[in-house]
Amino acid sequence: MESMTPGQQGMSVAVLARLADTTPDTIRYYERLGLLPEPPRNRAGYRRYGSDAVDRMRFIQGTQRLGLRLSDIADLLSIRDTGTCPCGDAAVVLRKRMDEVRTEIERLSALFGELETMVEHLPSQDCPDPAPGVWKPLTAESA
Repeated sequence: MESMTPGQQGMSVAVLARLADTTPDTIRYYERLGLLPEPPRNRAGYRRYGSDAVDRMRFIQGTQRLGLRLSDIADLLSIRDTGTCPCGDAAVVLRKRMDEVRTEIERLSALFGELETMVEHLPSQDCPDPAPGVWKPLTAESA
């Protein structure tokens, strides 16, 4: 985190949230988790973030868009904070995430196939019943 002297203003949590397109609560949550270092405070006790906090928030948000867990993001940030490029470690985390996405795609593909089969059989008197007792075929009495 950038160090600030007492005379420097820094950004309030609201300004950082606006620049990062998030909420102040999210900023505070990330701070509690250690994703954002605790910033210096002004005389009134309000948080004052340096400009590097915006970059850090963008890194967090970018990795979240890739579906990384906050614990994985914390690991990458801790490596990044040493001044070392986290690329090698990021590759490991991203490969793991790719495997998870591939598994989810396979699950969703199977689900899509089941839905497609059900739709092909509708409407009919022999309506497939995905959950017994929930869907019942329409009869002349129930219509």
